Amino acid sequence: MTEVINPMTHVPRLVLTEHVHARVHGTSPMGRFNAAVAVRITKIVGTMYCAYVFTLVALVALPAAIQQGSATVLVNWLSSNFVQLVLLPIIIVGQKVISAAQDARAEADHETLTALHQMSVQQIQILNGQNEILDLLRKRAG
Repeated sequence: MTEVINPMTHVPRLVLTEHVHARVHGTSPMGRFNAAVAVRITKIVGTMYCAYVFTLVALVALPAAIQQGSATVLVNWLSSNFVQLVLLPIIIVGQKVISAAQDARAEADHETLTALHQMSVQQIQILNGQNEILDLLRKRAG
């Protein structure tokens, strides 16, 4: 069941990617440590520089795979060495770009919704003032 929000007391809040770290691993010391390690490793591995290094590492094994002369060995090199090593950091970089875009949209939406919330509060105040005037007019007319 959805909770009804009172527009007069509601306070809009902005939730960004970095605000949800505690939800993933918890707020215990071990949870904070796990989140910090995961974020640090992701920041290191999730760079295009890491993708370039991984490409070079994968290419070191390519001559040995070619020398084997087997299509199976080449497919194995391509799938296990090259694709996994190189795509991992590239995917992380892409996710960071997407996340930054989502955060930017969230901030813009938050600003818009906060303005709309303020307008709603003002409208309610105006309507309450109009109701008071109408009540006074009814009392005088009645």
